Amino acid sequence: MEWKRLLFNYQWIVKNIPFFLFLSLLTVLYIYNGHFAEKTIKDINRSSRELKELQYEYKTIQSELMFQSKQSELVKAVEPLGLKELSQSPVILPAAVKEN
Repeated sequence: MEWKRLLFNYQWIVKNIPFFLFLSLLTVLYIYNGHFAEKTIKDINRSSRELKELQYEYKTIQSELMFQSKQSELVKAVEPLGLKELSQSPVILPAAVKEN
């Protein structure tokens, strides 16, 4: 019975209130830090997924552009406009002679 009286002595509790408040503050900071770290990890994972999606989109668009810029694909694309590929080499016009 004696140890209970010493342990829960009112004066001892009042004397250590600043320490208990300090421990409470540390506990709140520890919990906040855990939530903040978890939120940051979720943000990093979301950004990583978005980056991967954008990389896939970039590679897809780049490969489509490379395919569409091939000579055979360009010929197919301009056919409806009435344009045709040259069958002979272009003619080089002689340079005009300057008269002084």
